[in-house]
Amino acid sequence: MSSDTPLRVAIAGGSGYGGGELLRLLIDHPCVEVTQVTSQRNAGKFVHSVHPNLRPWAGRPALRFTTLEELEPCDALLLALPHGQAQGQIEHFSELAPRLIDLSADFRLRDAAVYEARYGHAHAAPSWLDRFVYGLPERYRDQIRGADYVSGVGCNATASNLALLPLVQAGLLRDDRPILVDLKVGSSEGGASANAASHHPERSHAVRSFAPTGHRHEAEVHQALGRDDIHLSVTSIELVRGALATVHTWAQPGTSERDLWRAYRRFVKDRPFVRIVHERSGIYRHPEPKLVAGTNLADIGWSLDQTNGRLVSICAIDNLGKGAAGSAVQCLNLMHSWDETTGLGFTGLHPI
Repeated sequence: MSSDTPLRVAIAGGSGYGGGELLRLLIDHPCVEVTQVTSQRNAGKFVHSVHPNLRPWAGRPALRFTTLEELEPCDALLLALPHGQAQGQIEHFSELAPRLIDLSADFRLRDAAVYEARYGHAHAAPSWLDRFVYGLPERYRDQIRGADYVSGVGCNATASNLALLPLVQAGLLRDDRPILVDLKVGSSEGGASANAASHHPERSHAVRSFAPTGHRHEAEVHQALGRDDIHLSVTSIELVRGALATVHTWAQPGTSERDLWRAYRRFVKDRPFVRIVHERSGIYRHPEPKLVAGTNLADIGWSLDQTNGRLVSICAIDNLGKGAAGSAVQCLNLMHSWDETTGLGFTGLHPI
């Protein structure tokens, strides 16, 4: 493929929020041509009938949904199917495209036994687990470069991992104290399909603890950070897009503000989408999810109580962006040796 020939990309499962976000990002990607988008229940309809923000303008294509059975060979296939569906068809999908990115949970975990324990059923393609690279560039950039198969990332796992990675890599955390992650998340985490919990009279004004313990994304955090004493607690709040991880940890004795600044600056130095938010004044002193809505950014910060060593690390992301489609496009860029920021330059809105 010449540098002037766009990469032919198809999206399997384009009617959900993750698939719609993928399409939004890829339509204007300078190196990509979106050739097909599938949706079984919307086949034949225009994509903008489901994603009205993608109504064509200025020459952009008016794409129609096709079925999975109508998928044709392409250069890269991005899977945004419901959890559990990709693993049953992975051999077929690999025949359609030499490179795959799967946004679902199907290939995030390396251990089939851990997958079964977390998801309640045996994995349908356990031999494929080791063939996928976990798709968090801030942790696995070198492995993603040139890879053929990359998994998606859990949105809650992404916020947790990015809140903790600067501290773990700098060795600033005590290993004799567990780590507690309090996540507050928006309604789009529940997906596009309506249910009793998403019904407006039930969801509106709710502050609902839906996974105080045992959230599936814990396993991704354990795998990425090499610690099994990290515990997630997830609460739904009055928000559409966004996830805020507030991580309660304990710093090594003698850790100072200077040590933390050094660790965070080192971490963000070669990670273009991660920003430090640690201000002394103003209403946005700490990371705030609404300021990164629609972006692939992750804002990270901290607060240290030097009287007792209690250290709170914070990360704000858009669960559909950095927590799903944005990271997938970043991985697509890395897989094809493009600048990893290509097509991901949106910096958010204020006010919003």
